[in-house]
Amino acid sequence: HLCGSEFLSLLVTEDDMVSFSHLSVIAQHPDSLSVPPSAEVHLWTTRRDGEVKLRMGDSGLAAETPVTVNQIFTSAVERFGDYSALSWKEGELQKTLSYREYYQACRTAAKSFLKLGLQRYHGVGILGFNSAEWFISDIGTILAGGFAVGIYTTNSPEACQYVAENSKANIIVVENHKQLQKILQIEDKLPHLKAIVQYKDSPKEKRPNLYSWQEFMELGRDEPDAPLDAIIASQKPNQCCTLIYTSGTTGQPKGVMLSHDNITWTALSTGKHVQLTEATQSQEVVVSYLPLSHIAAQMVDIWIVMRVGGLTYFADPDALKGSLVNTLKEARPTAFMGVPRVWEKMQERMKSVGAKSSTVRRKVAAWAKDVGLQSNLTRMNHHCECPLVFKKVRKALGLDRCTKCYTGAAPITKDTLEFFLSLNIPLYELYGMSESAGPHTISHPEAFKLTSCGKEIPGCKTKVHNPDEEGNGEICFWGRHIFMGYLNMPDKTEEALDEEGWLHSGDLGKHDEKGLLYITGRIKELIITAGGENVPPVPIEDAVKDAVPLISNAILIGDNKKFLSMLLTIKCDINAETGNPEDELLPEAVEFCRKLGSNATRVSEIAGGRDRAVHTAIQEGINRVNEKATSNAQRIQKWLVLERDFSIAGGELGPTMKLKRTVVLKMYKEHIDNFYSEPPTPSTPENPTVPRVHMFHLSLASLGMFLLSKLLTEVFALQSS
Repeated sequence: HLCGSEFLSLLVTEDDMVSFSHLSVIAQHPDSLSVPPSAEVHLWTTRRDGEVKLRMGDSGLAAETPVTVNQIFTSAVERFGDYSALSWKEGELQKTLSYREYYQACRTAAKSFLKLGLQRYHGVGILGFNSAEWFISDIGTILAGGFAVGIYTTNSPEACQYVAENSKANIIVVENHKQLQKILQIEDKLPHLKAIVQYKDSPKEKRPNLYSWQEFMELGRDEPDAPLDAIIASQKPNQCCTLIYTSGTTGQPKGVMLSHDNITWTALSTGKHVQLTEATQSQEVVVSYLPLSHIAAQMVDIWIVMRVGGLTYFADPDALKGSLVNTLKEARPTAFMGVPRVWEKMQERMKSVGAKSSTVRRKVAAWAKDVGLQSNLTRMNHHCECPLVFKKVRKALGLDRCTKCYTGAAPITKDTLEFFLSLNIPLYELYGMSESAGPHTISHPEAFKLTSCGKEIPGCKTKVHNPDEEGNGEICFWGRHIFMGYLNMPDKTEEALDEEGWLHSGDLGKHDEKGLLYITGRIKELIITAGGENVPPVPIEDAVKDAVPLISNAILIGDNKKFLSMLLTIKCDINAETGNPEDELLPEAVEFCRKLGSNATRVSEIAGGRDRAVHTAIQEGINRVNEKATSNAQRIQKWLVLERDFSIAGGELGPTMKLKRTVVLKMYKEHIDNFYSEPPTPSTPENPTVPRVHMFHLSLASLGMFLLSKLLTEVFALQSS
């Protein structure tokens, strides 16, 4: 059985290459022996060699001619060939690759992959931190007819095995010795694996089919171009080129199949939507630091940037442990994408610095921020210009040239959005999924409201399925960014795509009168109490964090339970080396405690009810949240402060720092069970906690007084009217 590249190399001579490579991208090519050209093409497929019907529109960007990855890359080389494409530091040396050098490196890598035995529609796993080699491996794989497969650096050997096996990986590219060890542990269980390449440092030992990056690139350097050109010419925009594996928090990860068109068209539409400029006018600069196994990082760092001839600057591997700001100061990006936790950490650090300032300076800073927030809110609501610019703050963050700051991949609190808006740094929210090749809606200056995710990128549509009386329903997507299907998972694919081809996101949301989209919850995260009440957890969790600034993470519990409870963590320092939360409180947390009359400086002095002043303050904050609850069922009855904060290293947070609810519920099952082992009891100064687990809850007496006061208020209102 010949793979597609071998078949074509027999059919096509070198003299035929020029004319063959210019065949129309819509024409049928003999690339898929299993799918004859006459076969009917549908909106989805789960076959690795399958093709899909593209969701073409009649006009505008939706009607753009479909193109392959190679076509947008060669177009970029023609227009921006001598512009810098990639930049990184090696020690004190600054290294760069121009677009022309970048493309040639990808072609060399593609020929090396073919020489190592990469088969058509088989994977190349890439396991490591962001780098030029990561990009070159990714694009080289696609040019060679394989599937680019990012693997999270935090994956266990077993998780790596699943992805490699599912994608039929022929080659795995690893960053260093640490990641290599994971693959060596499982290589005997990977029947398709033919070679391993290590791209940082040389391997510490010589092994068969293990190559350094230099050795790997040498393999293809002198190989003829004809076989590669034949494969490139045979590729079609409606075929798969990339697999994105979901995080797999509720079962095995699913391989999201993305076509050439998914990637190339989404990059085009997104670039137009956010008004990026081409390098010939003014070069855009982005910093690459988020996990490239996630679609958000790939779309921004590789594909959108390529569409406009931008420059991608690579951060250090310890970016999320503290070095990111240094990279931002060096690169001075014009656009920056941060997950909510990155923005929250910046906010915490700035507050910590502020906490050490004199009283006068703190008051002046607070006044200036309040003016900044009000000015920007006025501009947001009335589209007028705001003269206030916090230049020193922007410069200190490395964002002095950045006109486009984005947040996405997880929910962000209103408090964080307002904090940065007060500094004249509006954070534009992105919303999308791996299954939509990344973005579906994005805020921008003309479509910006706090907590809104903006409007659809051009050529896409949104439908709110089965809306309730408030307009909330499941958000559904339509457009050329919709994925091909889940690899080898037809049942899961049919769950995600309905008969008309709409992608069901599983998220709840609504539109406002201006067409801006708001995410109000997630169907699977929706808590359904024992009494049948539907409770979206995120708004309540955010309200608690807003009411008690000491809180780092909050997770609401109550599915199939008689009442709601909550696990809380405290803001603390993070170990820069390990990424683990430490016992020491952040300076702003210490200051919060001091204002309460507490001398606590460590989490261990607060957790488990050890500090009465702090716990009283938390209870009062929860009381304030409960007062705004829409029903009794949405009130928090019990809560517990945990001994340590959540983290990626601890397993509670995913690679993009999104809370892994199912993992947390399993990890802290004993504490949760204790919440419900006995009914809520009144909380008094003499009896502030429930025995054993030090739980705090709403006093039934105070609840009764609250309901009585509400009733009296309504009575007086009726009398006065």
